[in-house]
Amino acid sequence: MKNLLNTLLLLSVFALTGTTLSAQNGTTTLREDGTLPKVFLIGQHEAQFEELTASYDKDLLAVCDADMNTAFQKWMSMMEEMEAYSKQIEYNLDGVKAWFHFFWAPDGSIEHIAYYLRPNSKNLDLDEMNAFLVSFMNNYKFPLTTETKYHHYTGATFPVFYQNAVGQGK
Repeated sequence: MKNLLNTLLLLSVFALTGTTLSAQNGTTTLREDGTLPKVFLIGQHEAQFEELTASYDKDLLAVCDADMNTAFQKWMSMMEEMEAYSKQIEYNLDGVKAWFHFFWAPDGSIEHIAYYLRPNSKNLDLDEMNAFLVSFMNNYKFPLTTETKYHHYTGATFPVFYQNAVGQGK
């Protein structure tokens, strides 16, 4: 019963954000104004995705002043926050392996997430995954403000096996 309520809560997020899905396959459609939905699969809406990518001229590493450690720590912190959020709302990410492309506004809010599950990822309902990602992005702000919007493309695996050793004497 609790999972049903969580699923309904997540799916209701789509109604509030204007994202539509076709039944059971995670396919998203463009919004009425022709813009991309907040969350979509890599490979959908290719022309709009190329335009989106071109409009984010800075990547995470560049806005971290080419400091790879800072960029990596910020990214891993977000993955840990995503995992913690999934546990809070009882959405199981364990076994998910995906490629993610995040697009942030200058204030650190997530504007879009494009993703694609890797072949060795656990099977999951893509509509629920899309709803989870929309809910996460509506409840999270990346801890980096800049003067320009920025993006990051990389893979992620859950559970997150990262322990930040900075400040722990390691």
